[in-house]
Amino acid sequence: MGSEESGVVVPRSFRLLEELERGEKGIGDGTVSYGMDDADDIYMQSWTGTIIGPPNTVHEGRIYQLKLFCGKDYPDNPPSVRFQTRINMTCVNHETGVVEPSLFPMLANWKREYTMEDILTQLKKEMMSPQNRKLAQPPEGNDEARIDQKGLVLRCCIL
Repeated sequence: MGSEESGVVVPRSFRLLEELERGEKGIGDGTVSYGMDDADDIYMQSWTGTIIGPPNTVHEGRIYQLKLFCGKDYPDNPPSVRFQTRINMTCVNHETGVVEPSLFPMLANWKREYTMEDILTQLKKEMMSPQNRKLAQPPEGNDEARIDQKGLVLRCCIL
């Protein structure tokens, strides 16, 4: 964000409106996108992100859905990030889908000028890293178990 670099601190709401506008216009090659979950959320806290798996990896052609939650202290502190789609990556808790800040340097070393776009782009790069590009992945089409906000896995079985 240009205004961040000049030393001017942009208020949270203006910053999120800038990010929303950028997300709605589309990013780069179209393999990363994001937007608000609920247009009526006046605090602009709940966001959805999408990453299309990079080529020449086990993620190729897969579509990954994520939830990003920007607390009231965003952008001074990072959003929480959780994959709704099941994925096997070294920085993601395989039970909850939460991107662990301690295992994902961008969140661990958060800077105010980082954006949700930066996070999604960096996660895509992480998919291409040597430790993640060939990791066996869960079968596709199994993200319904992560719909709830808390990250708990819910299952129903009829016997």
